[in-house]
Amino acid sequence: MLRHLLWASSAALALGAAAPALGQDLQDRAAAPPPPEAPAASADPKQVQFSADGLEYDNNTDVVTANGEVRMTRQGNRLRADKVVWDRKTGKVLATGNIAVTNPQGDIAYGDSIELTDSLKDGVVDNMLVVLERGGRLAAAQGTRAEDGTVNLRRAAYTPCAVVNSAGCPKEPSWKITAVRVTYRPERERIYFVGGRFHLFGLPTVPLPKFSAPVGGESDSGFLSPDIRFKNVNGLEIVAPYYFRLAPNRGLTITPHLFTAVLPMLQAQYDALGTSGAFRVTGYATESRRSDDLSTAQGTGTEMAFRGYLDGIARYQLTPNWTASGSLRVTTDRTFLRRYDISRDDRLRSTATLEHIDRDSYFAVTGWAVQTLRVADSQGAQPIALPEIDYRRRFVGLAGGVAQLQLNTLALTRTDGQDTQRAFASLRWDLRRVTSGGQVLTLTGFARADAYHTHDTLATSVVSYRGLEGFSTRAIGAIAADLSWPLIGAFGGGTQRVTPRLQIVASPRIANLTLPNEDSRAVDLDDANLFALNRFPGYDRFEDTSRATYGLEYAVDLPGVRVNTVVGQSYRLSRRPTILPDGTGLSDRFSDIVGRTEVRFRDFVSVTHRYRLDKDSLTFRRNELDATIGSRSTYALIGYLRLDRNIFPAIEDLQDREELRVAGRVQFKRFWSAFASGVIDLTNRAEDPLSLADGFDPVRHRVGIQYEDDCLRLGATWRRDYQDTGDARAGNAFLLTLAFTNLGR
Repeated sequence: MLRHLLWASSAALALGAAAPALGQDLQDRAAAPPPPEAPAASADPKQVQFSADGLEYDNNTDVVTANGEVRMTRQGNRLRADKVVWDRKTGKVLATGNIAVTNPQGDIAYGDSIELTDSLKDGVVDNMLVVLERGGRLAAAQGTRAEDGTVNLRRAAYTPCAVVNSAGCPKEPSWKITAVRVTYRPERERIYFVGGRFHLFGLPTVPLPKFSAPVGGESDSGFLSPDIRFKNVNGLEIVAPYYFRLAPNRGLTITPHLFTAVLPMLQAQYDALGTSGAFRVTGYATESRRSDDLSTAQGTGTEMAFRGYLDGIARYQLTPNWTASGSLRVTTDRTFLRRYDISRDDRLRSTATLEHIDRDSYFAVTGWAVQTLRVADSQGAQPIALPEIDYRRRFVGLAGGVAQLQLNTLALTRTDGQDTQRAFASLRWDLRRVTSGGQVLTLTGFARADAYHTHDTLATSVVSYRGLEGFSTRAIGAIAADLSWPLIGAFGGGTQRVTPRLQIVASPRIANLTLPNEDSRAVDLDDANLFALNRFPGYDRFEDTSRATYGLEYAVDLPGVRVNTVVGQSYRLSRRPTILPDGTGLSDRFSDIVGRTEVRFRDFVSVTHRYRLDKDSLTFRRNELDATIGSRSTYALIGYLRLDRNIFPAIEDLQDREELRVAGRVQFKRFWSAFASGVIDLTNRAEDPLSLADGFDPVRHRVGIQYEDDCLRLGATWRRDYQDTGDARAGNAFLLTLAFTNLGR
């Protein structure tokens, strides 16, 4: 991180830093660092321990000369050299030839000749190279090391980057800093520069008269890497964050966002980490014109108004079993996040949860509130849950099986809509056995009792979601038997598995429509819920039919290839009407056919296809494809979704849609890559009569290029949005990023 940047102008220092410096060789030296050695049992830590191939002692001058693989150790400081001359009277040690000195922190200093005291802590080094244990290296024509370990260098260079390529050959580091004077203080883990100049790809660029930088992974106060952006609504944007290190476990980042077309925006983020948990709070604040009328193509501007956003998250482990967590997300208006490129979410949810988890039970008290950012949604219709209480307990070995008791209560309140309170108690019992023939049989029994209270039901526009006003009760019961038969054998040098499966579920008629539907609206048959006891996604609706569900799973594992597929269908055994609307695939006695196919070829190809076929015409009612082709560095992503369920438009949770998502990255050189992504709305009026799309309506795209190595990331991105929402206008946006190891984020 770039720290304490003092932009005091100094032409003399800048010229001195730009001139080539002798001895600024950042490459590795031939000498090997001295290895740590265990001290002798009776050794005095203040004594110098040494070994050498040859040793001479002059009684007259009291000088010791050691030759050939000389090693000296004292109080954690270690020296290795070809020759060492030790004057015992003055305490001076002169080492020459393949020299390496290591301090207790693990930093290694190399040089042509080193003059030290016999403490091995301080001295003068010619042609010095310091390899830091935390990463990075310093080189200078000459350096001195003080008793406290401080290293002072003149005409020096610093880089945290690799100085050799993948073949081990020397190369110029991606970036380095040269300076007239450099001071390295190990106890602070910082390097201080005077008269510095920044070099990018070997070319001198920005003069840095006086500043300091950390050498390790610890945080410290100072500037972070800036960002430069351009967007047609806000103009040119410069982001310049500054981090305040308040304590080892607490920090504050203040980020001004400066624009050419609108007033500045201030961002602040506070982080704290304790022994039991952590939290983070981020806030944005500015003043600008916004549009209150979001339904028109050209939003109507208002007078200047305060706009902002607050985002917080916290989690604390109170005891080994108790956890408290929460999140806060709230904004002043519906377009602030999109206009300033903070988020593209269309709903913000704030939560608070207290949980207890042990081996056989779970307890949670949760509350949440939702803020809608959608154009046509009413904020008053958004639910506030205070609270939801959920308790579950597992009983192993009950009648030979596993039983789970669940108690749940929920209160939903709306400022301008229907209020609902719900409570239920349920018990589920499962018995799983493997027969002598290899079949897997699972027997299930389920019972539940519900109590509901509703108010202002007429405020809900969809009649089937309302329920009856006032207090209502319901009893639910179901039994099921599930039989599967895995058949495994060798195939093509690998294995294959064929698993036919049959499930029978019996449930009596249940009072569904007399109760409100808050959590079971987006029902859709797919491979994930085909064999579920209840194919509704929540608790408010339960599938009250007796049915048989049958399917087949097939998997083959070959060297480098894996294929897994499942297909199935269900048949209602009773003729009584169902509450499931047409288009869900479950309204007729025979359901639609659903399936999933996954194909993997090594780590190069991954394809997942999910589908639902109309039982009569075999037309795709759901067609979803996700494919990844390529390696980690060069790949293509394709996502396609088409829902053609022909459901009544008033049921907004089940509207049809068609969408294409593409993305890719191509690494055309070792550190260079180009990337692109896009989202296209393919929905037309035939699929959604309420949609404004024309069958090919781009939503947004992104194109960019990036350089990234071990210590530098440099990139440029062009993004275009195609949709207007109030003052969040369609148009182009450009982003330039530049980040360095140890300098900024």
